[in-house]
Amino acid sequence: MPDDAPEERMNREQGIRLTATVHARISDIGAADWDRCAGPDNPFVSHAFLSALEESGSVGNDATGWLPQHVALRDEAGRLLACAPAYIKLHSQGEYVFDHGWADAFGRAGGRYYPKLQVCVPFTPATGPRLLVAPDEDVARLRPALVTALVQLCEQAGLSSLHITFPTGAEYRQMGEFGLIRRIGQQYHWENRGYGSFEDFLGALNSRKRKQIRKERREAQDSGIAINAYSGGDLKPAHWDAFYRFYENTIDRKWGWPYLTRDFFDLLGEKLGERVVLFLGEDGTRPVCGALNLAGTDTLYGRNWGCEEHVKFLHFEACYYRAIDWAIEHGMKRVEAGAQGPHKIQRGYLPAPTYSAHWIAHPGLAEAVARAMDRERPLVEREIAALTQEYSPYRQDSEG
Repeated sequence: MPDDAPEERMNREQGIRLTATVHARISDIGAADWDRCAGPDNPFVSHAFLSALEESGSVGNDATGWLPQHVALRDEAGRLLACAPAYIKLHSQGEYVFDHGWADAFGRAGGRYYPKLQVCVPFTPATGPRLLVAPDEDVARLRPALVTALVQLCEQAGLSSLHITFPTGAEYRQMGEFGLIRRIGQQYHWENRGYGSFEDFLGALNSRKRKQIRKERREAQDSGIAINAYSGGDLKPAHWDAFYRFYENTIDRKWGWPYLTRDFFDLLGEKLGERVVLFLGEDGTRPVCGALNLAGTDTLYGRNWGCEEHVKFLHFEACYYRAIDWAIEHGMKRVEAGAQGPHKIQRGYLPAPTYSAHWIAHPGLAEAVARAMDRERPLVEREIAALTQEYSPYRQDSEG
C-alpha cells in the first residue's frame, strides 16, 4: 500500500510529459491549484470541504476506513493540470453506490475485494465532477490520463478495483470510452422551471398534490416551531452543537455510525460558511431539528437531517419545502435532496439518474459485473421513466 510520500509515474501523451503523483493528504496540494481544477460550481470537491474531512479526523486513518490517495497530474513545469479526490477503502460504507454483493461474491470465490480505490466525496451522494481538469486544458486528453494513473495506482498497490461514484453525465459518458464498467442509479431532484415564488411552484402541480403540500406546510408551521436559516457569520458553535446532536440521533435510529466528527462541522462553518444553509427548527430558543444544505453555483444540495422530537410534517417542511423556497429566492436551478426517498416525488422531486464507473482487476469478476450492469442499466432507466410518468405531481400542461 502506498505510504505518505508521493509516488511518481510518467505518462507521455501527444508528446507532452505528464507526472502523476499520489498524495496521502490534500494539504500536500495547494488549495488554489486544486480549486482551479475543481471549479466553483460544486462545494463538495473544493479543497476546503475535502480538507475539513481530513483535518477533523472524519477520514484519514484506519479507524475510518478512508485513506486519502489523491492523484495529481502535472506538466513538465510542475503546473497542476488535473486531479482526482481518491481514497483507499477498507470497506464499502459511506459510499451510497452499493457493491456489497460484488464483494461477497468475490469473497466466496476466494478473492480479496478490500482494499479498493474510491474516487468520490466521502459520505456525500451528490453528483459533481470527479476527474478535475483545470480550465483551458485538454479535457479529452487529461481525463483518460487521470483514469490511467488511477488504474496504475490500483495495480501497484494491489487494490482489487477502482470505483468512480457520482460523476457528472459528461464524465460518465466518456468513462465508457475508457473501457470502464458503467452503472446507473437514481435520486430525486427538484427543478426550478422559472418559478418566482413557492406559490408559482404550487401552481404547476395538480390540484390534489397542491392541497396536500399546503396542508403539510400549514400543520408544520402551526406546531409553534419556527424554522430559521443560518449561513456565513450567523453560524455559531451552539448551532453546530445542536445540529450534531440531531445528526447523532439520526445515525442511532438507523443503526449506523457517525462518520462525521463534531470538529468537522466547525471546520465546515469556518471554511465554507457562506455556502452552508442550515435550517434549524426552534421552539422558542430551543433547537429541535435541523437540515444541513450546501449551495453550489446553481444547485442547493441537501445533506443531513436530524431531530430530537417528532412533529408531524416537520421533516418535509425543513428538508424539502424550505429548500425549494430558498432555491427560488436565490435563483437556483435545482435542489438535490440526497439519497433514497420515493416519497419525495409527490413533493415535486422527480427521479433523476446518477452515475458510477468501475474498473475491476480480476477478469472473471469484471466480466460478471459488466454483464450484470448491462442488464441493470436499462431497468433503472425504465424505472425512472415509469415513476415520472405515473407519479409526477405536475400538471401535464406545466411540464416541459
